[in-house]
Amino acid sequence: MNMTTLSSAARTRPILLRRLAARGVIALLAAVTLMASTGCATKKFVRSEIETTNERMNDLEGQVENNQEKLSEHDGDLERQDEAIGAVDGKVTTVSKTAREALDRAIEAGKLAEGKLLFETVLSDDKVRFGFDRADLGDEARQALADFAAQLKDANENVFIEIQGHTDATGSDDYNLKLGEERAQAVRRELNRSHGLPLHRMSVISYGEAEPVASNSNREERARNRRVVLVVLQ
Repeated sequence: MNMTTLSSAARTRPILLRRLAARGVIALLAAVTLMASTGCATKKFVRSEIETTNERMNDLEGQVENNQEKLSEHDGDLERQDEAIGAVDGKVTTVSKTAREALDRAIEAGKLAEGKLLFETVLSDDKVRFGFDRADLGDEARQALADFAAQLKDANENVFIEIQGHTDATGSDDYNLKLGEERAQAVRRELNRSHGLPLHRMSVISYGEAEPVASNSNREERARNRRVVLVVLQ
């Protein structure tokens, strides 16, 4: 039974309570009429029974009001949950396919405390250049990693980082897988040696040329595909 069915069932309770109360009043009047016709009813008895019925009706009215208040609170909770789910869905749709895969791998390996993706940072070759056919980090790359490490330290959160190496389509598949891993390993070493991020909180993977973000038809687009992605998980 889903939440909509439960909510609908809860809303029918006040109506049922009123119907039961009405039936009680009818039964009481029938009994009084019968006893009056046989000469057994007295005014005192009738007043007593009517007062008792009124008290029961008041109790039922109070229960109905309480149920309505709880229903209103419940509906408010559902709306807030829907908004939260919508917000989460909105964030999820902004992350890359490879970031989702990183989250799945880390969860399966038991690396995460909360099982959520915080953000991803892309170091693309058009901004952070590697040497041709090399995995050495230049000054721009080192500065970008220093900024990244400072951001993590300021947040002071226990995170896990997957470092993904990507290449353009120049060269063979095996060559590009190897080159992507070498560049990812270079980033991991820099984050550990220069900024103190623990090695056991970082992993590397190479996608080679398998997950391009642009076509490889010209120099600019190939530069976008040569990148290292830092996926931050918790």
